Amino acid sequence: MDPSEYRPAAGEIPTDPGVYKFRDADRRVIYVGKAKNLRARLNSYFTNPAGLHPRTFTMVHTGASVEWTVVNNEVEALQLEWTWINEFNPRFNVMFRDDKSYPYLALTLKDEFPRAFVTRGKRKPGVKYFGPFAQVWAIRETLDLLLKAFPVRTCSTGVFRRAEQSGRPCLLGYIDKCAAPCVGWISPEDHKALARNVADFMSGNTGRFISARKEAMAAAAGELDYERAAKLRDEIAALEKALSKSTVVLSVSADVDIFAMVTEELEASVQVFHVRGGRIRGQRGWIIERMQELDAPELTADYLRQAYSGVDPEAVPREVLVDTLPEDVETVTEWLSGIRGSRVTIRIPQRGEKKAALETVAKNAQQALDLHKTRRASDLTTRSAALNEIQQALQLPEPPLRIECIDNSHTGGRNVVGSLVVFEDGLPKKRDYRHFAVNGDAARDDTSAMYDVVSRRFSRYLESLAGDEPDERFGYRPSLLVVDGALPQVSAAVQALQDLGITDISVVGLAKRLEEVWVPWDEFPVILPRNSEGLFMLQRIRDEAHRFAITYHRKKRGASMRTSVLDGIEGLGAAKRTAVLKHFGSVKRMREASPEQLAEVKGIGPALAARIHAALGGSGASDTVGEDLEPGEGLPDDRADRAEHR
Repeated sequence: MDPSEYRPAAGEIPTDPGVYKFRDADRRVIYVGKAKNLRARLNSYFTNPAGLHPRTFTMVHTGASVEWTVVNNEVEALQLEWTWINEFNPRFNVMFRDDKSYPYLALTLKDEFPRAFVTRGKRKPGVKYFGPFAQVWAIRETLDLLLKAFPVRTCSTGVFRRAEQSGRPCLLGYIDKCAAPCVGWISPEDHKALARNVADFMSGNTGRFISARKEAMAAAAGELDYERAAKLRDEIAALEKALSKSTVVLSVSADVDIFAMVTEELEASVQVFHVRGGRIRGQRGWIIERMQELDAPELTADYLRQAYSGVDPEAVPREVLVDTLPEDVETVTEWLSGIRGSRVTIRIPQRGEKKAALETVAKNAQQALDLHKTRRASDLTTRSAALNEIQQALQLPEPPLRIECIDNSHTGGRNVVGSLVVFEDGLPKKRDYRHFAVNGDAARDDTSAMYDVVSRRFSRYLESLAGDEPDERFGYRPSLLVVDGALPQVSAAVQALQDLGITDISVVGLAKRLEEVWVPWDEFPVILPRNSEGLFMLQRIRDEAHRFAITYHRKKRGASMRTSVLDGIEGLGAAKRTAVLKHFGSVKRMREASPEQLAEVKGIGPALAARIHAALGGSGASDTVGEDLEPGEGLPDDRADRAEHR
């Protein structure tokens, strides 16, 4: 729908803080947002719709109406926005998914006889939760150890009632892992005290329980009450073992939550370590589907709301560490402080063990994202859906069961290389990967390099067709050829195929900046939904081609830098250059060698050895003296890589 048809009059929209909802023609909520100034924010959607980001443009044109609710301040807007996102699940908002189902240790402290149990279910009011834990067996083993010191009931209501009626406790009561409140072996008050002790221990207040038992054990031994001393010894051992299962990340007894995020074009991964008493008491992660083009501060604000919405006040620590400060950090801080009931600090650690802990969390976030992508790509149903989506979006005659992707890489126009990767049925077929060295006029720009690589790859295809047997490497026709780039690269690839007389291969380009899919028959790109499995597959194929190209480019760039000072020495060809480098290991050692030592290399005579020695100019000089380095050359890999694809 044309946004001008449902645009509110400017004077109707208040300038107060508030929350707004876009609805489609069927009255479904498709987007929820908040604003400090509703009029300014909503007008930004309608003033120039053509200038909006493609995903925002789609959202505005999908909408059929917009409505808003005024609130008192920005904190209330933050809360209401998140409530409505959870209620309506709008398709254009950022989507959070737990990267796994996490177990929690729960305590029903509101009950007359509190119960401890492990759960994965939805949080309930009046129940105190600890975790989440990475593995269910870890929390079950911890609970089993805690029951030796704090024998709180773990049975269900039905089991408890049957024991109460029969007057006999269950097995746990007889083996001292339950205080058996069902048969009156312990008073309700004392049993509640046991449950509170479990809660205190899990919250990180561990020292007093162990020290008190050590004192009691010494006193019992002094009174010759060895049976009680042995029982206390076993309780101490159980508590210390339970404590040892928590990894120490901070030497100080700090209570802090540490968040880290890794982002990609379509998805992001968030991990959090809940540290209590300097030890990891819980770990949790989310995979974010990036339905909008939100930057890191906006995503940080969203995942903090996801983490702390609906939690107990005690679950919010005094300090929250992040790798990027959230958007409107003052509002988020005020909101968290309101939940906790006291001041909360949000900051980025700059040095020391907290910064090191943040780096550990970031590694876990990256691993979680890699695992998610691997599982997603290996799922047969998901791959089939992705191929069907690609077929429909690109108007292909059939699902593209064989997809090839070509990418080029270079540094300032030097050492130009191309890569070819192959995916069959949505999975990489690495034995068919190939790389190409691009030289001469073909290396003058990206389109020329693309034309060259496509021509060479499909020339081999035509040669294979003319032969008696198909070439195992180049003899198969892809259903779809993907090139890294926009319309110029697509046009170059299509021209190369047409010049070879090939017209039955579909070609598309995938541009990195906005993940737009360019087709040769349209001047505008095809925009696939951000949560599209088809777009995810195309992105994965393009990224694999990019990785393969950079790997070959680094190898070629390194060889070029090692041998560049040897170029131009009369009589020193490629074979002799390789031989002398292999003999000495580096140009630096060649400079330090005498002509006689250079002549020891097979194929290097006295005259050539003298010319090499004179050309190198003696010892101590840099391997690249006298060279004009292009942008990126001679830099560490991370800096040089930023010069690639310019």
